[in-house]
Amino acid sequence: MVIKDAPEEWRVTATTTPFRGNKTSVRTDQVVMPDGSVVARDYQVHPGSVAILALDDAGKVLVLRQYRHPVRQKLWEIPAGLLDVPGENPLHAAQRELYEEAHVKAEDWRVLTDVYTTPGGCDEAVRVFLARDLSSAEGERFEVSEEEADMELARVELAELVRGVLAGELHNNCLTVGVLALTAALAGDGVDALRPAEAPWPARPFES
Repeated sequence: MVIKDAPEEWRVTATTTPFRGNKTSVRTDQVVMPDGSVVARDYQVHPGSVAILALDDAGKVLVLRQYRHPVRQKLWEIPAGLLDVPGENPLHAAQRELYEEAHVKAEDWRVLTDVYTTPGGCDEAVRVFLARDLSSAEGERFEVSEEEADMELARVELAELVRGVLAGELHNNCLTVGVLALTAALAGDGVDALRPAEAPWPARPFES
């Protein structure tokens, strides 16, 4: 038995979009079940995201603290952002987000993991990159606004982030997935065995 996700699409008899937001929308599909019945499935339609686990030469991870209104908390996170343009190259988007949120650039990029954040209710796909060989970006810092204007930056030991995840002190999805995936990679075949930065991503196809 091969433990591997596989593409499959059940028949949809009708689709409506009861809500359209600035970046996302809500869709209702009438989906035919295996027994022939038809049921409504509501889900958020999302453009997709990238996240960056930036690891410096001292073994520390670049993290930021940001207010997230839906959960009414300030969360420690790793840099991340939306794929604003359909078909956008995720590596280019990740490099942009790392610059805008942390004013940092990286020379070595690899794919750490790909995930669906909440596949029962949203089609958001996230590619989490590992970025190494960090240095400060040239030029003026990107001007931030709204929640990002209150953002804090820090560099934290990987082991301390893993401890916080397992202790229930850190909750951001991308941070959690990223630090645990990196820990597994370091304990296994090493980061050089990770997929290249331009590896195919069927969930969000892109051009190089």
